[in-house]
Amino acid sequence: MRDLTLGSTGITVAQNAFGALPIQRATKEDAVRILKKAYDGGMRYFDSARAYSDSEEKLGEAFEGMRDKIYIATKTMAKTPEIFWKDLETSLEKLKTDYIDVYQFHCVEQVYRPGDGSGMYECMQEAKVQGKIRHIGITAHKIKIAFEAVESGLYETMQFPFSYLAGEQEKKLVALCKERNVGFVCMKGLAGGLITNSKAAMAFMTLYDNALPIWGIQTEAELDEWLAFMEETPEYSGEIKAFIEKEQEELSGNFCRGCGYCEPCPVGIEIHQCARMSLMLRRSPSASWLNEHWQAEMKKIENCLHCNKCMSHCPYELNTPELLAANYEDYKKVLAGEVSVD
Repeated sequence: MRDLTLGSTGITVAQNAFGALPIQRATKEDAVRILKKAYDGGMRYFDSARAYSDSEEKLGEAFEGMRDKIYIATKTMAKTPEIFWKDLETSLEKLKTDYIDVYQFHCVEQVYRPGDGSGMYECMQEAKVQGKIRHIGITAHKIKIAFEAVESGLYETMQFPFSYLAGEQEKKLVALCKERNVGFVCMKGLAGGLITNSKAAMAFMTLYDNALPIWGIQTEAELDEWLAFMEETPEYSGEIKAFIEKEQEELSGNFCRGCGYCEPCPVGIEIHQCARMSLMLRRSPSASWLNEHWQAEMKKIENCLHCNKCMSHCPYELNTPELLAANYEDYKKVLAGEVSVD
């Protein structure tokens, strides 16, 4: 496994990092065990967020007393200075630390700049002066915002969705980060669960020597897959290249990435799952997708108001109501046995 340096931050770690969003769904005992095992296996970069319920608390529990041995990145969705400082102090408390290595504006709709009237970038600068953060980062889901942030020269890291399903614009973003010496952190390296071949996912990442993937890990079995690559990192061979090309062809066009930024829905539709149910049935087959719970969730699509709030919030500018309707029709056929997903 190669080491990489995260842009101008100087942070150097293995190209195999821990995304701590899923551990909010694990018990504290399980989460702490998984986090410690990740460290023992060579992972040193751990990414969380104030929005991830108790994820920061679990990180704090796992790594208390060994702060100098790891790098912690976390995020705030604050839009006012008051909430910024409240979030930062809460994160420091939960993480049981007095500084954060990379503090990121989370899923921004605008690129904060000094003097823009919001006071937000000035908060980052002051937090850095106070020693509470070491590096200023930003995360985005909209490609135009991501390019603007990197081109601004104001941010030391950029976090953006990136996987082997990425398009040319995303690849240009990674190249621009390298050119501008901005650390590039890859979220959604498995495309929200649509990618099920971890070997191919890891091999693709090795093509980019400035890209740090933060794999979303919830279970010990998932962690074991990534840790195995520390010793034997998959190569981007002809076989894997052919596999990825086939995947890219199958998943070309519009599909829901499952980010959830379209929610909440006024009528309670769980859009981030229902809008990609057809793909999940075929790519991550499980009888549970057809149980009473998911039947009820899919039926909610009948109540869609076509208010288009989901469309206005979709980072990928998808026609979400159309996707929901198409997935529901397919789901009903699968349920009735008219279409096989085997």
